[in-house]
Amino acid sequence: MIEQLTHKETSFQQTEFPIILLLDNITGEANLGSLFRLADAFGIQKIIFCGTKPNLSSNRLKRTARNTFNTVDSEYHEDTISAIKYLKELGYNPVALEITSNSKPIQEISIEKEQNIVLIAGNERHGVSENALKLCDACFHIEMFGNNSSMNVAQSVGIALYEITKALNKFAKK
Repeated sequence: MIEQLTHKETSFQQTEFPIILLLDNITGEANLGSLFRLADAFGIQKIIFCGTKPNLSSNRLKRTARNTFNTVDSEYHEDTISAIKYLKELGYNPVALEITSNSKPIQEISIEKEQNIVLIAGNERHGVSENALKLCDACFHIEMFGNNSSMNVAQSVGIALYEITKALNKFAKK
């Protein structure tokens, strides 16, 4: 018989990856809660909220995030551009999750050993701002096979974090 395991019964190794998730004016409380859960699941360093300040006491956010809003490091910066510039000074490589004229499929991401990544995800309606895109080292998109050219921001970040941590994890296994 197959039994479902509890969190304490899994053999997953806790790992922190050199990834910061920068949210460019994401406002949906359910999305923000989901992004906390994803940040925890993929072992990222922290979430940086830019633009609209999140309501971390929102019941919707808390229900969606479960307890991860208490365990994932986060901070707020009013200005997205200055936050990206500061992270670049610290040695982070900013990459946007956005469909652009020169974006590549996320599964083609190539990461060097010990490379620090800032994954930038944009507003639910308008995406990553044009000025933020100008500061990015690269843009990646998720290939879509239906009629729509976009998906929910939390779902797309989940796919991107999977591909990025998979690329980073290959160094840990050598």
